Parts: sequence; structure tokens; C-alpha cells
Amino acid sequence: MRIAGVTEVTDETFATEVLGAEGPVLVDFTADWCPPCRQMVPVLAEIAREEAHRLTVVSLDVDRNPEAQARYGVLSMPTLMVFRGGEPVRSVVGARAKARLLRELDDVL
Repeated sequence: MRIAGVTEVTDETFATEVLGAEGPVLVDFTADWCPPCRQMVPVLAEIAREEAHRLTVVSLDVDRNPEAQARYGVLSMPTLMVFRGGEPVRSVVGARAKARLLRELDDVL
């Protein structure tokens, strides 16, 4: 599922794009068959555009990239996980409004 301004990562690029990133990275663990994931598309596109100065947003399709999903224990989609310094520091599950999501992540950005 393509999202404007959001890079798609894979199991092969996860270490470089997420774990090796300098600043915080919001990973959207998603699947094409997931209706709440589709609800998050415009929210994540806005966050990627508006918060680019302090946050990188990437998307990982769990069906095509099972290694990262398994490594971080992602069981429900969408799972949104913030990584800093190569480690997960916050995880939220389920669709939510942009304002609520930013409030929930504010202290780790």
C-alpha cells in the first residue's frame, strides 16, 4: 500500500532504513487486506509531510516481510512502532486520528 511521502521498507532494508537511522523512525506495520490500515494512509501521509523535520515515517508490509514482523512481535495491524537508536521505544496498535497519534508519540519524538 503506497503512501505519499512514506518510504516502503523490506526485511532486507529494515536495518539500514530503520535501525541505522539518525533520528526517530515511525514504522507502520501494515497489510493490504487490513481496513484499519487503509484508514491510516491519509493520517500517515500528513504526519510524514508535517513532521519531516523530526520524524521519518516508513511502511512495512507484513505479508511480504515476515522477519521484521516476527522479530518485533507484531500480531495485529496496523501496529505503529517508533524506533530510536535502533531500538523500539513506543508501540501503538490500531487506527487512530492524527492528533491522538501525535499526542501518544510526542514524548519519544
